[in-house]
Amino acid sequence: MNKLPVWVFFNFRSPYCYLISKNLFTLCDDFDIEFVWRPLGGWTGRSPPERAKHKLPIARQDVARWCKRMNIPMNPPPITTDPTRAAAASFYAEQEGRLKEYIIETMKLEWSEGVDIGQTDAIETIAQLVGLDKTSLVAAADSADNHEKLTASAQDAEKMNVIGVPTLVIEDQIFWGNDRLDFVREELQARGAAKP
Repeated sequence: MNKLPVWVFFNFRSPYCYLISKNLFTLCDDFDIEFVWRPLGGWTGRSPPERAKHKLPIARQDVARWCKRMNIPMNPPPITTDPTRAAAASFYAEQEGRLKEYIIETMKLEWSEGVDIGQTDAIETIAQLVGLDKTSLVAAADSADNHEKLTASAQDAEKMNVIGVPTLVIEDQIFWGNDRLDFVREELQARGAAKP
């Protein structure tokens, strides 16, 4: 049986992606699916800078409530953190079969420890945490091919009417937000994708 594709649009700078990262891969444990990984760089998938200024205090309150409920730490990174290099490097992690670990550890470093994940030393730390070659991971972060893939991911997001992150897409069904995993599970169950 072919695995059902589930598109995952994700921006490492989003605190809501931090929240979903804790449980995202339980879907792979329970269902015959494969993630179509679509990381986004820069501001793609997030509120534009002018709106973000007004949204930030409210989002921080909201995310703090979620973190308390989930019993996970929240220590936001510097406001200047750019997720683009981390997103580009994720393609290498995926290629090496370490995407799950990469996402979890990158988000933990950024949102639990307040580290700027765009910096080379942070990328090297992530490589060590997830068992990847640090020289290769840094090269992937700066690879022109990977940055072109990020552009393609943004184009896919636009074509598929993705308006924010995290978003999961199953054919014509779009699930936007960290709190939509239950609906995703129901959809996968209804499609007969549950593992025996």
